[in-house]
Amino acid sequence: MKTIYDFKALTSRGKELDFSDFKGKVLLIVNTASKCGFTPQFAGLEKLNEKYKDKGLTVIGFPSGDFANQELSDGSKAEEFCQLNYGVTFQIMKKVHVNGDEAEPIFEYLKSKTKGFLGSRIKWNFTKFLIAKDGESIKRYSPVTPPEKIEKDIVSLL
Repeated sequence: MKTIYDFKALTSRGKELDFSDFKGKVLLIVNTASKCGFTPQFAGLEKLNEKYKDKGLTVIGFPSGDFANQELSDGSKAEEFCQLNYGVTFQIMKKVHVNGDEAEPIFEYLKSKTKGFLGSRIKWNFTKFLIAKDGESIKRYSPVTPPEKIEKDIVSLL
């Protein structure tokens, strides 16, 4: 049976990131956008990253322009924007699709593991997936859920 650890994806700088490197860690994966009404959530995501990264949390942002084309042209520009405007230090990935025929495989997997919450599609930017240390237990949070509202869930998994 597949887990999150069976996936690989490209970082914003084109380096392959192997999710098996995160075995035993809690992951927070978010589809992000630089020009969205939810973009200020980067500050809350970075706060969680700073507070819990040494305790076993890894935050990973996947820029996507799937919703009203609210992302910059590529992942490196998105990463630069995040660093300059929100002090983001967590990993920003290559710009991807999260829905449709060209969806990044990791998002197909995450959606399949959380069906029923919002259906199998991601509805908007800043949908969040919290993955437990076992790589299989996954919770999904809507874009309107601010990062600080999932802190207690993160703590319970650490």
